[in-house]
Amino acid sequence: MTARNTPGDPVSNAYRALFSASDLFRRAQGRTFEAFGLGPQESPYEVVGSGAFWRLRDYGKSRLAQPVLIVAAPIKRPYIWDLTPSASAIHYIKHQGFHVYLLEWLPAETADQNGLAEYAASVSDCVARISRRYAGVKPFLMGHSLGGTLAAIFAASESESIRGLMLLSAPLCFQPGPSHFRDALVSLVPSGFLDAGTYPGSLLSHVSAVASPDTFIWSRFADAVLSGGDFHARNIHARVERWALDEVPLAGALVRQIIEWLYRENRFCSGNLKIGDKLIGPATLTTPTLAAVNIADAIAPIVSVKPFIEAMPTKEVRIVEIPGEIGVCLQHLGILIGRKTRATVWSKIVSWMGLHADLRAAARLARKEHIGGF
Repeated sequence: MTARNTPGDPVSNAYRALFSASDLFRRAQGRTFEAFGLGPQESPYEVVGSGAFWRLRDYGKSRLAQPVLIVAAPIKRPYIWDLTPSASAIHYIKHQGFHVYLLEWLPAETADQNGLAEYAASVSDCVARISRRYAGVKPFLMGHSLGGTLAAIFAASESESIRGLMLLSAPLCFQPGPSHFRDALVSLVPSGFLDAGTYPGSLLSHVSAVASPDTFIWSRFADAVLSGGDFHARNIHARVERWALDEVPLAGALVRQIIEWLYRENRFCSGNLKIGDKLIGPATLTTPTLAAVNIADAIAPIVSVKPFIEAMPTKEVRIVEIPGEIGVCLQHLGILIGRKTRATVWSKIVSWMGLHADLRAAARLARKEHIGGF
């Protein structure tokens, strides 16, 4: 595919400069939230691995628990998983007895040419590292939004390397018609428009808001009003607004492939996405899979998940539908930070993980720990 604009195109560079400046301004705005005590309150972690554009965080010390690897979305910062102790998926999973790891993507550099294959290879590297640390125990893989999409792409490439896959508001199918957000996004970005340079985060935020103003503008205002009488909801809404300002640049190759290969051409759902030397799709994803879908989420609606899940060859699949709720700012984030969701849906996710955990491997690890094997 030939790009319409090149990195040297003055129009392209002018837009980049404008939105790169917007990134700086929005991050500065975000820091003002911290002056009012609304910054992230992350759990302690240790960096146990890294690559050119990623880091592997370890949130626990015990090797007796089943490991879970979270694949963060490449857009914005990963602390949406760990916003504050009262709205932290990481905190919840860890305190249910699992050993939590998180794959964090670093802001793209100007020369980055990392696309879907490179991101999938990074997930593979982290899965292998965790398995080695656990004497061969396979981790669960979990991802939200595009982090879930990346997790699914890896899982479709190497299903045998993980214990199970959990997809949280993660779009997998992009057929024309069922999703207004998909159609609007594709129409806003003409084929061949994207080039190889980095893309400021605020540019992607702007395009998303234009594609779905109800989702990214009006529903946020409505949520703020409805949260007004509830301190917890109001507090979480404000913390999400701070997170939304934490823009980071993305690699141009990744943005181009997401828009062209996934959104426009629907290669993954149709089984025509090539990662390395493999064609992957629903037929190659054979690991047990749980997908949680927010029925009020226009970014990853049920139509962007169900056709893929139904086409998978394994019967060990489940879709959990969850209602929208107030106090989450963006319904797309409800699965991670929603108070009602945490009380009702996360127990189902943890129970599903418990059913598919490798208990015999955990027993072997316990015996090795007892005789000094670690």
